[in-house]
Amino acid sequence: MSADSHPTLPPVRLHSDAELARDALGAPLFARAVRLARWAGPDTRVGVGGELATDQLPEAAALLGLDTADADSAGYASQAWRVAVDTGLVDVTEPEDDGGEGDEERFGTAAPGEDLALVTSGAPGDVLGLWLAALDTVLADAAVPDLDDLVDALDAGGEIDFDRLDWNPGREADFLDGVLANLYLLTVTEGGAADEPVPLPVLAASMVVPDDMGEPTDAVLEQVSDAMMRLDDQFRQLEPIGLVEFRPVDEELMAEADGPLEPEAASAASAGSAADDEDVSRYGMVRLTPLGLYGIRARMLEAGVDAPAVGELAEKGADALLDAVSFYSESAAQAEIEQWLAGRELPAAAAELLAAARGDDEGGPLRRLRCQQALAPAGPEAEPAVRSVLDDPELGGLARVWLAERGVSDVPAPDPEMVFWLTVDTIAAQLAADGETEELPLLMETLTAHHTGFFEQVWRVEHPATAYVLEAMGRLHPDKKTAKEARKAAFKARSRRPA
Repeated sequence: MSADSHPTLPPVRLHSDAELARDALGAPLFARAVRLARWAGPDTRVGVGGELATDQLPEAAALLGLDTADADSAGYASQAWRVAVDTGLVDVTEPEDDGGEGDEERFGTAAPGEDLALVTSGAPGDVLGLWLAALDTVLADAAVPDLDDLVDALDAGGEIDFDRLDWNPGREADFLDGVLANLYLLTVTEGGAADEPVPLPVLAASMVVPDDMGEPTDAVLEQVSDAMMRLDDQFRQLEPIGLVEFRPVDEELMAEADGPLEPEAASAASAGSAADDEDVSRYGMVRLTPLGLYGIRARMLEAGVDAPAVGELAEKGADALLDAVSFYSESAAQAEIEQWLAGRELPAAAAELLAAARGDDEGGPLRRLRCQQALAPAGPEAEPAVRSVLDDPELGGLARVWLAERGVSDVPAPDPEMVFWLTVDTIAAQLAADGETEELPLLMETLTAHHTGFFEQVWRVEHPATAYVLEAMGRLHPDKKTAKEARKAAFKARSRRPA
């Protein structure tokens, strides 16, 4: 899994290990691998690569409840056996090399592996470790061309002509990893797919169409169509391991096209311009399962990608919490903060949060905003800690707002310097959290309307973000005259700060 595509990702909400382990045990392919591991014994014969002997595949398929009259049943049994071997659920002893003498085919043996016991007696993490090993096997298989392509690529001597096949194992694995990373990102991003399935054309386009391309060319659309059909085959293979829920491309749709989908059809679906949701779903829909989210995140972490999960900061200090959630969406930050607070006594937790919110560095305003968010639901138990910072130049304004919201009557009025400092800090935090949103000009208009001579005073505020905030007000304030005043004030603020 490439670590370069998404170096930092939004936090994901994962199910508990116990729930995920149950999902893993219920995944059809993993369950089949477990059953074959329990079946393995003295009469089991394996070939040089540890594969199950061909004449034993029907028995294995029958054991798995597969229809042995179905030509694909042997392939399903073979895949389940391969997963069992690769995960250590089965131990194989390959046949000894007889030096090429004799025509009789030689076989090795198989027996249940030591790791099989983990399925029933191991911790949830042990089961998930086995499932991740199974996932590696399935992903490797999914990156291999289908049988028809392999047959077409055979040369006169019966060997695969890889140049003719145009298959590069590393490239194919990277492509599939990239697809899954994009699907993960679409799922965890605020306002993204979440529990909603993603249309297959959208996913294909995310891998093929350059970000800076306006109208895709016919050549690019053809690549999107080809990628769709590739993904259709790959997600069919990934669904049985429990990674995704997948609705394949409608076979009638392909029959109507008499072959691969027309590029124009793929383009319409990827742009969401099909007639309705039912039409889009005919092009294929995919969704990561909770187990799939866990699996892709685990692979990302192994590759060095920063892929946080909600709850992993629960044992960290308030400084680590505020630094991390400063870059989360508001809802994800709230979920993380709630878990952090759940294991702590509120008076001490409030004091720790306030201490961590201090600082005149660039991240200070956003830390204070998240601290305010963390203290918002707190009750009277937090009041002593909040009162203790009333005279703090960085936290005094925050403390007064918190107390005023609870109707406390004996809150000392802030001096003008604190009012203007809090104004700069608040706007700086909003800019850092959400950028230049549509709501920000209204906030700016409200703040300036309540203070006569606002810009004559605010440019003097000793806050590292003063000039930055005033420049933003000069761009965003809805009143042109006021915006001009803001730009003049920004120039003054910049002039008084040392170079």
